[in-house]
Amino acid sequence: MSDIVLYRVDGNVAIIQINNPPVNALSPGVPEGIWEGLDEAQADDSVEAVVLIGGGRTFIAGADIKGFAKAREGHQRAVSLPELILHLEDSGKPVVAAIHGTAFGGGLETAMGCAYRVAIASAQVGQPEVKLGIIPGALGTQRLPRLVGVELGAEMCAFGDPIPAAKGFKAGVIDAMVDGKGFDDLLEGAIAFARDKAAAGGPHPKARERNDRLGTDEENAPIFAKLRAKANKIRRNQLAVQKAIDACEAATKLPFEEGFKREQELFRECLQNDQSKGLIHAFFGERQVRKIPDVPKDTPIREINTAAVIGGGTMGVGITMNYASAGIPVMIKEISQEAVDKAMATIRKNYERSQKRGRFTQEYVDKALSIITPTTSYDGFEKVDIIVEAVFEGMALKKQIFGEIDKIARPGCILASNTSTLDIDEIASATTRPADVIGHHFFSPANVMKLVEVVRGKESSKDVIATSMALSRRLGKIAVLVGNCRAFVGNRMFGPYRRESTFLVEEGASVGAVDKALYDFGMAMGPLATGDLAGLDVGARIRKEYGDIMFPEGSRRPMGEDALYERGRYGQKTGAGWWKYGADRSREEDPEVEALLRDLAKQAGIEQREIGEQEIIDRCVYALVNEGARILEEGYALRAVDIDIIYLYGYGFPAYRGGPMSYADTVGLDKVYARILEFHEKHGYWWKPAPLLKELAESGQTFAQWDKKRG
Repeated sequence: MSDIVLYRVDGNVAIIQINNPPVNALSPGVPEGIWEGLDEAQADDSVEAVVLIGGGRTFIAGADIKGFAKAREGHQRAVSLPELILHLEDSGKPVVAAIHGTAFGGGLETAMGCAYRVAIASAQVGQPEVKLGIIPGALGTQRLPRLVGVELGAEMCAFGDPIPAAKGFKAGVIDAMVDGKGFDDLLEGAIAFARDKAAAGGPHPKARERNDRLGTDEENAPIFAKLRAKANKIRRNQLAVQKAIDACEAATKLPFEEGFKREQELFRECLQNDQSKGLIHAFFGERQVRKIPDVPKDTPIREINTAAVIGGGTMGVGITMNYASAGIPVMIKEISQEAVDKAMATIRKNYERSQKRGRFTQEYVDKALSIITPTTSYDGFEKVDIIVEAVFEGMALKKQIFGEIDKIARPGCILASNTSTLDIDEIASATTRPADVIGHHFFSPANVMKLVEVVRGKESSKDVIATSMALSRRLGKIAVLVGNCRAFVGNRMFGPYRRESTFLVEEGASVGAVDKALYDFGMAMGPLATGDLAGLDVGARIRKEYGDIMFPEGSRRPMGEDALYERGRYGQKTGAGWWKYGADRSREEDPEVEALLRDLAKQAGIEQREIGEQEIIDRCVYALVNEGARILEEGYALRAVDIDIIYLYGYGFPAYRGGPMSYADTVGLDKVYARILEFHEKHGYWWKPAPLLKELAESGQTFAQWDKKRG
């Protein structure tokens, strides 16, 4: 036996234990080791049953994801997972899968190949492969509906959400619950269960032979129709979700062996599709962004046990909830009792809404609210470990606040600003401790959105950076370190994206056509609808303050949004912006806007024309890519993948496209560069190609290759 799969015998029960930390993934050597252990148990006459268990904190959390890239290239495993599972299922002696932690993906498929499955209460089971753009490929779509029924089985395969062991027991994928909390209790219970089954004699069940829960075509038709409609709504454009439903439907219509062949066809179709490449890129990207070259893993982390937030507006409320939800006592300060009462009312309303939706229990909400302290003074701020400023986006006000908290915060307290555009170094200059100052740019609504841009000032200390990254994870966020340029990374790129959307409607595209093209591309919202949601007054104030910097002399300046602002059309908040809104926030195109755009174009000498969907997509998305390349070259983002993660989690870029820089790689940088040259020739200043993009395109390289060179 290998070091990663251990074998021992306890009386008449053989124990095959997977020791492949941290998650016992089915990487090379694990399937082979399980196979060898099973053969050894079969050959030992004293062994009457087998327990398969994962060492450490989990059963088998899934396949080795790096292996998918090799499979895409045609590499064969010494022992394929479907072969191993059939070998387990055909064992002459009952095999019991003992589950703690997670049995996900290939882990659950392996467990379903065992005659029985037992679990402790904290365990979870699931088939999350669709989140990587593929479907279960080791008979998960064929066995799970046979064990839990068609509706639940297909839903688990199609949407990838896990279920707790107790639900799995009720549904039929778990055969028994074991009392206890950890590995030792589970192993003891599994051995006892295995002995009972061995003593009872066979035949022992095989999931592939279970057909009693597959239903009839008439019963299943509405189930699959409902799942496909749900997929179209919440997993828009995602190939793997629909293919998972197809595979589960095949389980109900075809004999097991033919269903397996159909699953394999669909699996390979998904594996070779660009969507799986994009989603796998995003999976590894989430982990890559944690690595900061000049901040070692062993950098000391400051303890964060208490927090304070200044500002009770939308951002302050959301940030306060993040801390409370993470179990960190937090103060929230406003300038008046009325304002702080309003903030607390919003917090309660948000928690109550989440509770009604089933996200939180009453106990959880009560605990979170109990550790939030509203205040109108700085009393108590001298004791907290971090102070987060979340007031109006104005430099003078922020510097005033940082000067005030500098005088009262204890030594070692982190001073963080939620600014989305302003210079962190200038904010830090208002203090005597710039090493303790850093940007924590949360995205709205902060209690929902997962992204935090951690903005590094020129004097931010390494332990403050390391603490910020670790704290973000504790708050349930994905943190990306960025440099201190105006608007940082995400918003700096978002400016050109929305600028092009405005230029397009000024040139003749309709508001509906622009938003529809980007929505169909996969964005969560179109760029103009996004502006209406954020508030057109916000952008107007920024342009008023920084217009000369944002729009150099001789460059084209967008006109439409300022014209809407001047007419009091601020977006959803006023019932009209680019779109016209109903009382329920439903929207429709407004002839008044069309007329306004025609007049503006005429005044500016812009000849309006028909603009196709592909040009809309290319101009908006390639504006992101070109600006992203500049940011990389200037060093404000560490890697292209960092930009991708920012856009996936902060701006609703479709995950299955991997992010804007990964999407450009998929299209081909030579093609992207050629298109940008076309736009530069036609539209001038704003489309000057980024030097890095030019270099990579002309040398036949990709952003991913550029990342690898940087380490």
